[in-house]
Amino acid sequence: MTETGKGPAAYFPSIEKKYGRPIAEWKELIRSSPLTKHMDLVSWLNTDHALGHGHANALVSHTLAEDAAT
Repeated sequence: MTETGKGPAAYFPSIEKKYGRPIAEWKELIRSSPLTKHMDLVSWLNTDHALGHGHANALVSHTLAEDAAT
């Protein structure tokens, strides 16, 4: 399981438990998407992968922040 933290990462344990995929897999999926805008990615995760808005938003926020930092 992924480490917990503050902000978006605080959602990670419940995301893994509810959807049965590790966070690294969700991040890989987000990074492989042709979409680049935050809300477009959130909407895509909502509709195509049945994630709730808060969980999708947390994953996208954290992933985009990581990518911006590198």
